Amino acid sequence: MNPFVSKSIFMLGIVFWLLTRIPYQQIQKQNIIVDERKTLQEKIVRLLLLIGILFLPLIHILSPWLNFANYHLPIWANGLGAAILALSLWLFWRSHHDLGQNWSSTLQIRAGHTLSTSGVYQNIRHPMYTSVLLLSIAQALLLANLIAGLSGFIGFSIAYATRIGQEERMLLDTFGDEYEVYRQCTKRLIPYLF
Repeated sequence: MNPFVSKSIFMLGIVFWLLTRIPYQQIQKQNIIVDERKTLQEKIVRLLLLIGILFLPLIHILSPWLNFANYHLPIWANGLGAAILALSLWLFWRSHHDLGQNWSSTLQIRAGHTLSTSGVYQNIRHPMYTSVLLLSIAQALLLANLIAGLSGFIGFSIAYATRIGQEERMLLDTFGDEYEVYRQCTKRLIPYLF
């Protein structure tokens, strides 16, 4: 696949990703926060994720600065990357849709917050993380650059390692046994595995 085409596909995916969040950010602003666990660490992790998924790919796409790290991928890898990107975007949208008013971009519990266990949450506890993992894999297959292609996966790995445990602890503190039962019946990221 032509590098221009694969870069364009990735950028269109990022635009869709950003647009998906807009209506849910508006809803989020209207909710009353009853438990907030924002930390400096979380802000740093979110910044690293943004750098890895948005800023470094933009630098690679819009300038020659990272060209020294380019590599060649077979056309099938780009096609696979486009398919994984489409799956990632669907799962990202569906995760937001199924969460509705329960969605928050940070570690927060809102007034009237309920535990989401239907839709994509029926089998995966953290489908939004799964969608970001898929996005980072697609990024590596669409952007043939060691820095811009792998930076999303590095950012995701840091976010996963540092944040998901805190999120599960907050949900367990809020929903208690209900969350524990849900946790026992679902997989964290990939359904039907093990």
